[in-house]
Order: sequence, then structure tokens, then C-alpha cells
Amino acid sequence: MLKSIWKTVATLALLSYNLPCFAAYTLNMSPGVTEISRDIYALHMITLWVCIAIGIIVFSVLFYALIWHRKSRGAVAANFHESLSVEIIWTIIPFIILIAMAWPATKLLIKMDNTDDSAMTIKITGYMWRWHYRYQGEGVEFMSTISTPQDQIKNMAPKGINYLLEVDNPIVVPINKKIRFLTTANDVIHSWWVPQLGIKKDAIPGFINETWAIIDTPGTYRGQCAELCGVNHGFMPIVLIAKTQADFDKWLAQQKETNDESF
Repeated sequence: MLKSIWKTVATLALLSYNLPCFAAYTLNMSPGVTEISRDIYALHMITLWVCIAIGIIVFSVLFYALIWHRKSRGAVAANFHESLSVEIIWTIIPFIILIAMAWPATKLLIKMDNTDDSAMTIKITGYMWRWHYRYQGEGVEFMSTISTPQDQIKNMAPKGINYLLEVDNPIVVPINKKIRFLTTANDVIHSWWVPQLGIKKDAIPGFINETWAIIDTPGTYRGQCAELCGVNHGFMPIVLIAKTQADFDKWLAQQKETNDESF
């Protein structure tokens, strides 16, 4: 038994030594392209390493007790109860750890909800199963629907790298501007989720939630509805394109010229 335990410990140690080899895998969160997403990522990593440290300590003590105080070595169990000092210690230490993690988490939650001084506002309405975007005060609004070919969905054609993550009308925003997003829904509960922005906001009929983002890197960022909303829930992607201010102004001018007035 002792030999098998040491083999397990050695295997875990070898895996931990080779953790950098797994860096290419996208199992972890991404730092993203906004201040909020980076704050979320940093808090996540701090919490993760705290949990790992606690796990190492707990399991080290456990294995030490199992190996060095086993019956075959002649160990005799102690008979005691009601140790006030031990009870105080194992109450205070977790309390301190929880407060230390809750404090920055609370500050971040407050920061995420502070939409003051926004440069523009976009209202997002979830429908079964598409998104409607309205640029408040700009006279621009449109529907955004999945554009993946039916042949791919029915396995009659090769699937691209962005399978089920393409839309006909992506939402376009400028970089380096504080954008306020208002989310609501027309029918059932949806959730507007773009991981690279650090945003996941429920869209609830009859309610308006708000969040914000300042995107610092031009590019195309994809997301999905993150709330089970019906049979076509998996066909409700989000595509957001971040442009420089000059390119965004050109796009906005074109949209104003061609915008459908039927909404």
C-alpha cells in the first residue's frame, strides 16, 4: 500500500512539474480585451492558487497521518476531545481566507455595475432565437441571426472553425470608449455572454440589466446565449467587432443610410 501511495504522489508531482506543457489548451479563462475581463481573470487565478495551496496543505497532512501514523508502525490513536484552541484556530483561519477573497471580489462586482460616464449605449434584446441591437440616440438598430449554412448543421458539408458562431449582422463598437450595454428579452430569459469582454448578463423579459466595457484591442469577439432558452438555444451566437473610432464612424454612417425603419 505504501508503495502505491508513493507512486501516486510521484505521478502528481510529475504532472505539476509539466503544467506549462498544457498552456496551449483553452481549459482556463482568458484575460480578455477589457479591464474588467482582466480583473476577473486575475481574481480567478488568485482564488485558484489559494485553493490549490489549501488542498496541498490538507492532503499533505492527510498523507502524513496515513503513512507515519498507521497501525502497522505501532501507532496508537489519541483519546481526547474539546480542544478550544484548535477550534478557534480552524474557525479564524478560514474566516480570514474568506474575507481576503471576498473583499476584492466585492469591489470588482461594484466596479462591473458602474456604468457612469459611458460614451454610448447599446440596448440588447433577446428573442427566440436571435438578438436585436439598438444604438440609443443614433437611429440604428438591427436583428442579428445565426448565418451558419444549413448544409453544415445537417452534416452535409465540412464545418468551419467558427461553426455555429457566425451571424448575418454583427454588433460593431469602437475601441477605447466606455460602452454601456442594456440587456432585456422579448419572450423568455436569455443571457448575453462574450467571454473576451468579461460580460455575461441575463436578458429578462420586463427587466433591464446593464453592464459596460472598454475594449482596447480591435478584433472579432464571439459569444453565445448562456441561458437555456428553448429548442434552438444552441443556435443563438453573438459576434462583436471592435473597430478604431474612424472605422466605426464610417460603419455607423453606412448603417444610418441603410437602416431598416421597420422597427
